[in-house]
Amino acid sequence: MPLPATLAPRLLAAMRIVFGLVFLSHGVSKLFGLPPFPMPMNGMLYAAAALELAGGALLIVGLFVRPVAFVLSGMMAVAYFMAHAPQGPFPIANGGEAAVLYCFAFLYMAAAGGGAWSIDAARHRS
Repeated sequence: MPLPATLAPRLLAAMRIVFGLVFLSHGVSKLFGLPPFPMPMNGMLYAAAALELAGGALLIVGLFVRPVAFVLSGMMAVAYFMAHAPQGPFPIANGGEAAVLYCFAFLYMAAAGGGAWSIDAARHRS
């Protein structure tokens, strides 16, 4: 039995919050070592960590969801093509599955917005 369409804005918000939390954890790992990041940090990884931390936090609260998600989608596309695609064409084999999933989930959020439980939605209601 399919879920009622009236749940879509709340499920979108739940998806945004979960993706934001998990994405933020990547930035915490890189910047604060919780859990330890397995590679030495360089300038590009510091930039990625800053975007993961700030972007994840903004997604969690639902502020500026469309532009933030668009930037994060692009970041994950770059991550895939720089770090994973050179290792082979298939995400399952080159370790790029998460990057692809993040890229397209963020692209969807850039188009759909933050859903029902977001600061953006509250600002538009008032």
